[in-house]
Amino acid sequence: MESSFLFQESFEALGNHKLRTFLTMLGVIIGVAAVVAMLSIGEGAKQEALEQISILGINNVIVNAKVPQMPDGSDVGLQRSPGLSLADADNLLEFEDLIANVVPQRYEPISAIFYQGNEAAVRVVSTTPDFIYSSSIEVEYGRFITEMDIDEFSQVCVLGAKAKRELFAFADPIGESVHIGDLSFTVIGVMADKYIGRGKVEGLELKNFNEDVYIPLSTAQKKMERIEQQENFGAFVIIGSQEGGQAYNTPEIDQLTISVTDLKHVPVVSKLVERILARRHAGIEDYEIVVPESLLRQSQKTQQIFNIVMGAIAGLSLLVGGIGIMNIMLASVLERTREIGVRRAVGARRTDVLRQFLIEAITICLLGCAAGIAVGLIISKAISFYAGWPTIVSAYSIVLAVGVSTTVGVLFGIFPARKAARLDVIESLRYE
Repeated sequence: MESSFLFQESFEALGNHKLRTFLTMLGVIIGVAAVVAMLSIGEGAKQEALEQISILGINNVIVNAKVPQMPDGSDVGLQRSPGLSLADADNLLEFEDLIANVVPQRYEPISAIFYQGNEAAVRVVSTTPDFIYSSSIEVEYGRFITEMDIDEFSQVCVLGAKAKRELFAFADPIGESVHIGDLSFTVIGVMADKYIGRGKVEGLELKNFNEDVYIPLSTAQKKMERIEQQENFGAFVIIGSQEGGQAYNTPEIDQLTISVTDLKHVPVVSKLVERILARRHAGIEDYEIVVPESLLRQSQKTQQIFNIVMGAIAGLSLLVGGIGIMNIMLASVLERTREIGVRRAVGARRTDVLRQFLIEAITICLLGCAAGIAVGLIISKAISFYAGWPTIVSAYSIVLAVGVSTTVGVLFGIFPARKAARLDVIESLRYE
């Protein structure tokens, strides 16, 4: 019997029982939609984690100043540890074979800047020219801080994208003066807008670079004082004062970003930094070390576990859908017993009957797969819109859904098809 005739007969059989066909497909639709939606969430989370960690710099090791945990009443921290300092940076730069540069950053206790009555909530970051090479943020127009600005203690600044929008809207800010604290700074550049996402990866809060304003470190050290302790956009400014009966030295800087010459050296450099700082700070943990490369590996591991769990749940849905297909197809074989007997009596072979029922099962799965992909896409968009989670529907998830649904159709359709093919012709013709 020709294949075209078998396909025609299979489609007619499915079309004659539209409701039953739809109900049979429903399990496959739900399963495929679950696969597509879950994998899109996983892929979106993976991409967001990659983007967020790339902001920190995959080749970087970051050291943040923090308040040390000491016994009540102890002043050993004040006596023995100077806090995070530029001397730490100079000490690390001696390992030039492993470390490309060390960028210090200091967060000034200023929460807003002003321009002609406009105000922008910002974080003022004093740093050096090498900052631009240690992060993935680029200057959109204008320029960044230079060595000349450092040497001359220039009162210049570079605005983050959000700070620029709030102060100048669509106007060109280059050359304009903004008030930062009691000082006036000339705008020399604007940073490119950077997507931050949900601002957290593996429990680490990420700062919003778009709210930063960058000034020369030397200018801040000479002309600005750190006069109070406060939380400023997640960065803790530590002051040598009493807190809970304990005194600590004021760290000279709040963060060191250490750029490693090669990604393969990151684990070695992180251990090296840990040992050097432990020695220089006399074992006082008034700093914390963050390794973006380790965060990336942990994020990928977590995401892999998530994908396996979600895939297993979606796979169960497809399994249930396959069982439903087998049950309906078995009922269909029973209902069409006399029809099968007539076909066999007029010359149809067992393989023809087998192929027809198998085609029906696979067709149900493929139609259910197409509908499931459409539903999965809708769910992914809805999750992205209402929950604010990034979702990415990859070609891999589509191929996987089609492959799995076809496999389900074959596996769960072959038993009813074989049962139909093995029916006795005489008994089938007698069946009422």
